[in-house]
Amino acid sequence: MRLITVNLPEAYVNGIERLILEKLYPNRSEAIRIAVRDLLKKELWEQSAPQPQIR
Repeated sequence: MRLITVNLPEAYVNGIERLILEKLYPNRSEAIRIAVRDLLKKELWEQSAPQPQIR
């Protein structure tokens, strides 16, 4: 894995901290990794899948 630095608005950081306090994610890194994965899946990977042709 590569380390990157990201600046986030305080509201985003507070939201991530809340998810951790509610035990939905073990730490900030994992929450952010999952968020980025889901974004890439939605925006890139699902779009690049072949679309069925409508006849």
